[in-house]
Amino acid sequence: MAVPVALVGPTASGKSDVALAVARRLGDVEIVSVDSMQVYRGMDIGTAKPSAAERAEVPHHLLDVADPA
Repeated sequence: MAVPVALVGPTASGKSDVALAVARRLGDVEIVSVDSMQVYRGMDIGTAKPSAAERAEVPHHLLDVADPA
C-alpha cells in the first residue's frame, strides 16, 4: 500500500534535496510538486527546479505545466 508523505517547510529550507534523498532510499517513489513557481514553464532560475537528471532518476509531477503569461 502506498503511503503519501508531505514534506513542508519554509522557502529554501532544503525540501527538494530531502525529497530526492528519501525517494532514492525508498525506491518506487514519485514526487508531486506543489511549489507556487515550479509550475511555470521557463522559470528555472531561482525556483530550485530539479535538474533533468534528477527528473530522469525520480519521476516528478506538476512541473512546467503552466505558461507564466
